[in-house]
Amino acid sequence: QVQLVESGGGLVQSGGSLRLSCAASGSIFSIYDMGWYRQAPGKQRELVAVITRYGYPNYTDSVKGRFTISRDNAKNTVYLQMNSLKPEDTAVYYCNAKVKVLITLSAENYWGQGTQVTVSS
Repeated sequence: QVQLVESGGGLVQSGGSLRLSCAASGSIFSIYDMGWYRQAPGKQRELVAVITRYGYPNYTDSVKGRFTISRDNAKNTVYLQMNSLKPEDTAVYYCNAKVKVLITLSAENYWGQGTQVTVSS
């Protein structure tokens, strides 16, 4: 089994910053893409940012220039630095990882439990 544990959410004023972290542990052979999704009340979960194993990032248009995704492969950890936060960024943020697991060497998708980010105006 693989576990993803997120941290770093909270309440911040508009224009402020937060940094999310997500550490993967368990039966990991290797990790492919890692990413962050978010889900606001009454809305579908959407992709925020994703980063390949080799460090190539991709962002949804609404966060480009404000958010930065990075990863530390040695620590199996992905980060999301969020600057210039807006009230519309308020959501539960979920970490996602595509993991090649031990024993079977199959690629499986895992999710974290979610962390709340609230931006006040």
